[in-house]
Amino acid sequence: MAGNRDRFSTFSTATRLRQLGERTAAHVYRSQSRRVVRRSRLTGRAALLVLVLCTLVVALAYPMRQYVSQRSEIADQQRAAATARKRLEQLRDEKARWQDPAYAEQQARRHLHFLRPGEIGYIMTDPGAAAAEHRRSGQSGSDRPWYSNVWDGVDKADRPGD
Repeated sequence: MAGNRDRFSTFSTATRLRQLGERTAAHVYRSQSRRVVRRSRLTGRAALLVLVLCTLVVALAYPMRQYVSQRSEIADQQRAAATARKRLEQLRDEKARWQDPAYAEQQARRHLHFLRPGEIGYIMTDPGAAAAEHRRSGQSGSDRPWYSNVWDGVDKADRPGD
């Protein structure tokens, strides 16, 4: 019986060792597969890098928007300055023309109907404009009340070129 017992205990120990080895191998295999899964996840360093990059993007977004806005504003101001320079040149040319007495006389004769002594002035009215005014009012001047004629005269005096 003692031999039988040794044999049983040896078999039992060998079986136990084999089972223990199989369990250990399964445990190692599971831990290796977990490591592979963990390696595919986001690491702490990568998360920190993403956080730093996002912070930089957010920190630089506002200054870049301001830079682009200011550049367009500068371009607008340069265009406005060029327009003002052009207008200044036109006004200087006009001022130089008005310094000439012949130009001043020409403008006075044209716009104010000035005449030299001995000249006879004629003012031509456009018959088409008078007919259009008559059609627009719907009544002739004598058919309307006097106060309508007065107000029309005031309105005409305010309009340039009439």
